[in-house]
Amino acid sequence: MKTNRQKIKASGSDRAFDLINILILTLLLLLVAYPLYFVVIASISDPKLVATGRVLFLPKSFNLEGYKKVIQYSPIWVGYRNTILYTLGYTFVSVMVSMLTGFALGQRKLPGVNLFTGLFIFTMFFNGGLIPTYLLMKDIGLYGNPLIIILMGAVSVNNIIIARTFIKSTIPGELFEAASIDGCSYTGYFFKIVLPLSKALLAVLVLFAAVGQWNSWYNAMIYLKDDNQMPLQMVLRDLIVIQSAMSSSTEAATVGGDAAAQVYLVESMRYAIIIVSTLPIMCIYPFLQKYFAKGIMIGSVKG
Repeated sequence: MKTNRQKIKASGSDRAFDLINILILTLLLLLVAYPLYFVVIASISDPKLVATGRVLFLPKSFNLEGYKKVIQYSPIWVGYRNTILYTLGYTFVSVMVSMLTGFALGQRKLPGVNLFTGLFIFTMFFNGGLIPTYLLMKDIGLYGNPLIIILMGAVSVNNIIIARTFIKSTIPGELFEAASIDGCSYTGYFFKIVLPLSKALLAVLVLFAAVGQWNSWYNAMIYLKDDNQMPLQMVLRDLIVIQSAMSSSTEAATVGGDAAAQVYLVESMRYAIIIVSTLPIMCIYPFLQKYFAKGIMIGSVKG
């Protein structure tokens, strides 16, 4: 049986509305994407042309000196190793803490669940401050210990709330009742049912934790003292500081000669460092993107 479907003809105002939306979204896309694109083309262009504003849309005078200097800086590979280890350890601890705590706070039968939730939320607005935290870390023996990079900040209240909301809104309590009839404990229920049903949420938490830790350098600057323990971001920061000191000041560019070349090299290295430090995360993100939108919407809007 054939059915006749009549298409609703869009009015002039609807078409104008769609056109305006497309233009606005296109403009927003350009505003977001162009800075990243500019960093890419600037990192492979002649730094003198970049500094004088002659590189805008396409690379000019192909140049990889910035990348060569960054790659030849031997501590960068130690920093990469440390950052990978810190990121893996921190991500695992942070995700498990967020999931376990969110699962517990999502149980309506837990005595004092509202009190515990309020205490967690309280820490989002008030903390001990830098100096008391520094003294505490020193007293318990974590100062100078690489474990401090993994443990500090592993309890993320934002992620805990997202996990709690996701579990409460998407995993019905009847599942535990059915599992408990078969003798399943809370531990078995969490690992055998909750985790497998929370793949979208896990992808979001992993992305949040990994990106946050990968870009982190402040805790390392405060609490670590051995150069061999420093993460990538601290190594790159030190590299820029050293090169900037060697170039004296940007006014040296007007003198010419080696001083000007050094200034331009530092500028090229800055763009190269941005690419080197962000490339791994940019490569991982597409694989998590399909889970990201679903997980963040369910975890933060429902409930």
